[in-house]
Amino acid sequence: MLLALSGVLAGAINAVAGGGSLVSFPALIGLGYSPLVANVTNAVAVLPGYVTGSATYRQELAGQGSRALALAASCAAGALAGAALLLVSPPALFERLSPFLVLSAVAMLAAQPLLSRRAGPRHQGRPETGTRRLHLLAFAAALYGGYFSVGLGLVLLAALALSLDDELGRLNALKGLLSLLIGVVSAAYLAVLGPVAWTAAAAIAVGNAAGGPVGVVLARRTGDRTLRAAVVALGVGVSVWLLLDA
Repeated sequence: MLLALSGVLAGAINAVAGGGSLVSFPALIGLGYSPLVANVTNAVAVLPGYVTGSATYRQELAGQGSRALALAASCAAGALAGAALLLVSPPALFERLSPFLVLSAVAMLAAQPLLSRRAGPRHQGRPETGTRRLHLLAFAAALYGGYFSVGLGLVLLAALALSLDDELGRLNALKGLLSLLIGVVSAAYLAVLGPVAWTAAAAIAVGNAAGGPVGVVLARRTGDRTLRAAVVALGVGVSVWLLLDA
């Protein structure tokens, strides 16, 4: 029940501000799972949220099919490389890195308003899907997401905002679709070869799929600034906890 609730909160936070895994990942650790198992399980569990998110942004995705197709190979390759790197590296290394990975996700979440202001005034996209920088940044974001599922959407949105000249809503929609691709590739690899806690993953997945509509209501009552500040505070606390426990 606690994991399902964390899934609902994660889905709601993703719908409002992004960074929902900063709730579900600590929930798994708090219930006794190691950072590695929690990371792998979370990567599988958050897939339903990516599906419902992409369905919500169908209008904003209109006309972006060529972008998504152009970036699909870079994102898929990065996700596969990140997932493989996670499983071949020593678990102790991931445990030492996890506090700093959480902090990086927190930093991206805190910087999201700045990225929004950078992307907000734009109206027309340029044909940048063939540029080397865009593909390198997309690959790097996918590599991060394959290795550490927490904060994938935030990192990917930053990569797109720094490379594409378009409105934030359209970039956010493209981010959601590419996050789904990265999540499917990395989760499929980890589901076969990784230490997934399937009962926990199922509980979070059910809540995650239902959390999006909750996020809309929550945004209307609290505003994304309040929610973002709460998640940033939670993420900093989790990173300190992991650092002291390492």
